[in-house]
Amino acid sequence: MLRTRIASTLALAALSIFAVSVLAAADDDLKPLFNGKDLTGWAQVNCAAETFTVKDGMIVTTGIPTGVLRTDKQYENFILELEWKHLKPKGNSGCFIWADPMTAPGTPFCRAVEVQILDGLETVNYTSHGDIFSIHGATCKPDTPHPNGWMRCLPSEKRCKPAGEWNHYRIECKDGTIKLAVNGKVVSGVSECKPRKGYVCLEAEGSECHFRNIKLKELPSSNPKPEEICDVAQPYKLLYNGLDLRGWKNDPGHKDHWQPQDWKLTYDGKSEAKDKDLWSEKEYGDFQLICDWRWTAKPKKVKRPVILANGDYEQEGGKNKEVEVDDAGDSGIYLRGTSKAQVNMWCWPIGSGEVYGYRTDKNQPAEVRAGVTPKVVADKPIGQWNRFNITMKGDRLTVVLNGKTVLENAQLPGVPKKGPIALQHHGDPIQFANIFIKELE
Repeated sequence: MLRTRIASTLALAALSIFAVSVLAAADDDLKPLFNGKDLTGWAQVNCAAETFTVKDGMIVTTGIPTGVLRTDKQYENFILELEWKHLKPKGNSGCFIWADPMTAPGTPFCRAVEVQILDGLETVNYTSHGDIFSIHGATCKPDTPHPNGWMRCLPSEKRCKPAGEWNHYRIECKDGTIKLAVNGKVVSGVSECKPRKGYVCLEAEGSECHFRNIKLKELPSSNPKPEEICDVAQPYKLLYNGLDLRGWKNDPGHKDHWQPQDWKLTYDGKSEAKDKDLWSEKEYGDFQLICDWRWTAKPKKVKRPVILANGDYEQEGGKNKEVEVDDAGDSGIYLRGTSKAQVNMWCWPIGSGEVYGYRTDKNQPAEVRAGVTPKVVADKPIGQWNRFNITMKGDRLTVVLNGKTVLENAQLPGVPKKGPIALQHHGDPIQFANIFIKELE
């Protein structure tokens, strides 16, 4: 019996040594994901150029504005290692796995599964020692059920070192499963992740954080379904950087009215400039524009006209028919330097997305006026974020609001071939965010 026990012990020891050696050999194949010199291979998503920089062989984030830096390439199955350090207590950051290339509507973050990088904050619902959880439409199943049923795995041990000290993460991602080792030991994991192929991101969230020794080894693919794969990055450029109004004509009268507030651009409706609209410095011809917006005023009950599908006002008793709605304001986006080509944001019964200057122009052909009249009401409730996806090509305009096409290939006769873009002043408070543009050939 003793010999058997000794033999078993030796066999287990040999197996452990073998497993460690195999793991070490596998980890020897990790290749740098960060070259230590610059951000080659990485892309700023929604932050200013100075939010993520390189210093002394590290990627340094100021944490301001809130946002993400992503890899140029998508990854499916892989092993990722990195070291991180918060500079001050209670710092917040993260590493996003299988992330979309674009931020989700109304948030500075992408849809992804987040591996938390947090210091000194502990509650029953979250820790500072390697939580893993899904965000903004991603889903996952925690290895250990969360006490409140969240899609969030809390770590089995508290192994993270405090602010000022380096921590090591080893993140293994395979077939929709993520395992996290903190400073040498696996403490948390999730499975059944969707999506399970996408970008890797580093997060800025209010405080300085340093990253170094970022390495990755790709593992064989398991052929995810199309719905399990993130969107592919498009060449969008950021129009609002979260820090200031670089790229916009910042008239002195806009000061304290068009206000950068982290990832949100807040307007109080009271600019003192001669031209109170906020215009881009650059002119654009054909493009796709993404812009999030929401009303910030308390809605009031008012009566607004009912608009028919052909662009005319519905009549009742010889005058325009009106119905009572909750109204919080009026604004819009001017295209190609003209207020006539305005994509409306408002609370009228017809919904946002119409081109008021063309719809109300009785000199336009009937098909033009009908074409610029929304086909569906797609606005979110007042106070919630909306997302416009606007495509302008030639004199044709398509507007998608919250995933629904409200205008399709509408003609804007006589629209300039090129011009700046403006966020409209209409005297009402409103917030904008996630403003991106892609120029078309």
